[in-house]
Amino acid sequence: MDIRRGRSIEVDFFRGVVLIVIVLDHIPGSTLSHLMLHAYALCDSAEVFVFLGGYASAAAYTAVLAGRGESAAAMRFVRRCWEIYRAYLLTAVLTLLSGAVLALLHLNQPMIDLTGWQPFAVQPLHAAFDIAVLRRQPYLSSVLPMYVIFALCVPLAVPLARRSPLAALGLSLAVWSLARPLAALLSIDDVADWAFNPFAWQLVFVLGILCRVQPVSERFHATRAAHWLTRAAVVAVLAFAIVKLFILTQPLPGVLKQNLSVDRVINFVVIAWLAAQFVRAGSIAWLAQRLPAVVTVGRTGLVCFVSGTLVALIVDTATPHTFHGFRGTLIGLGGDLVAIGAVLMIARGWNDWKGQQSRTAARRARYG
Repeated sequence: MDIRRGRSIEVDFFRGVVLIVIVLDHIPGSTLSHLMLHAYALCDSAEVFVFLGGYASAAAYTAVLAGRGESAAAMRFVRRCWEIYRAYLLTAVLTLLSGAVLALLHLNQPMIDLTGWQPFAVQPLHAAFDIAVLRRQPYLSSVLPMYVIFALCVPLAVPLARRSPLAALGLSLAVWSLARPLAALLSIDDVADWAFNPFAWQLVFVLGILCRVQPVSERFHATRAAHWLTRAAVVAVLAFAIVKLFILTQPLPGVLKQNLSVDRVINFVVIAWLAAQFVRAGSIAWLAQRLPAVVTVGRTGLVCFVSGTLVALIVDTATPHTFHGFRGTLIGLGGDLVAIGAVLMIARGWNDWKGQQSRTAARRARYG
């Protein structure tokens, strides 16, 4: 993807797909979740989400930098940090309120446990403080705290990646290798507290930044070395899929995901390389043009992420879990379709509302 272009339809499409997948992956009875990336790879939608976040952040920073200067670009991400923090608090509140309602109605006990409502009800003030200072994140809000940190680092990371990509990558790899002791210093080395160690996951975010500001040249893509890399990536993806399907059939320890294990990184990198080849071939743009609703989800990412938490909770609660076999599969598929439809409708509604707000503001500016 050319860094000289404006907003990338491919990136928005990938983000839209990932946001929908995140919702499905958090519906325990989902049928389609069994077909998603985590079923065939050691990585999952989280790596894609974080990588695209780094790519989009670099695009936004460079765009503001070119038009308004370094100070404006830095302030853009200070404001973005505050936006993400507010979204995190809203997601946490919605998650806890959902757990409270489910507990009051005696519904979906497993989901009540996931929301963290019961420990919150025992010590609400202490728990609220822990949530506010990012010490603890209820359920689906857990990915947002590290984005707060990443947003603050963008004004430092992007200029470094532009000046010296090897230095940026080397520093990121060094922090990743020390992720667990660094996390221990801040008392976040417990999966129950932080589902994502930001010192580890910054590596994927930085890779996204580097792919935006230092893209692989078309000259290299045309070489035999690039063709061999593509063949090796295909073999690696198939090998990881075989391992996942036939060897590592049991859930892996959560600490491997929290601290971004090396096998997850390698698996994601080879998948990303193949995805880039589809982008170069125009296949992703072709899909995106035929699925504009998914692109709209990608362009309203934060709204769809926050609202998606409620969609997942509601669909899971409304879906019967007493059926198995073919009937259970059909019920799960029905819930998946409702969830997907809800996310698409939310994205379209928000996009239309924002468009109306922009047109109203433009008219007021024109006519005073």
